[in-house]
Amino acid sequence: RRSSALICHAVPPRYEHDPVTPAAALATRALDFAHTHTGERRSVEYSSRGSYLPDALSTVNHFLRDFRTGDVHTTDAGLLDLLHSLTQLTGTSQPFQVISGYRSPKTNDMLRQHSEGVAAGSLQMQGQAIDIRLADVPLATLRNAALNIERGGVGDYPAADFVDVDTGRTWVHPSHVQVSQVTQHRPAERH
Repeated sequence: RRSSALICHAVPPRYEHDPVTPAAALATRALDFAHTHTGERRSVEYSSRGSYLPDALSTVNHFLRDFRTGDVHTTDAGLLDLLHSLTQLTGTSQPFQVISGYRSPKTNDMLRQHSEGVAAGSLQMQGQAIDIRLADVPLATLRNAALNIERGGVGDYPAADFVDVDTGRTWVHPSHVQVSQVTQHRPAERH
C-alpha cells in the first residue's frame, strides 16, 4: 500500500495585497473558464456588491458538471473566490483551463479502478475541488500563488500538467514538489 508524506512548502514571499479585503469582497467578481474536455468556454460574473448571483452560480455548476455523466452539483462559492484570488495574484489574462470540476461518485469509482492516486473521498464529489491550469502562467507559479492564499489544499501534478485546489483541506499534496519539512503521513491520493 502506497503512502506519502503530508508536507509543508517553503512558502514564497507574501503578495503585496490580500484580494479578499472588505473592499475587494464588495467588488464585482468574475471568472473565465475553458473546459479541456468539452471545449466549452464561459465568462461569468458570479458576485456583485458582496452578494453571490444565483443564476451565475447555476451557470458555473452546469459548466463544472461531471463531463462523463452529465451530473451537476453545487460548487462551493468559496472555491470560486479562491479562483478569483488566483486570477488577481497571477495577473493572468487567460481563462482557467478546467481539467476536472465536479466528479460524480460513479466517475470517481471508475477513475479509482483505472488510475492511481484518486481519493475515495475526493473533494471533487463535494464541489469543493477543481483541477486547473492557466495558459499564460507557469504551473509552479500557479501552485505558489495557491499556497500563498492559504485557503484550502493544493495538489501539484506537474506530470499531468495541472494543479488541484480545494476549499476542504489545509494540506498540500507532495507529488513532485520541493519540501522544507515533513509533518505527518497521509495516503497518496489526490482529491
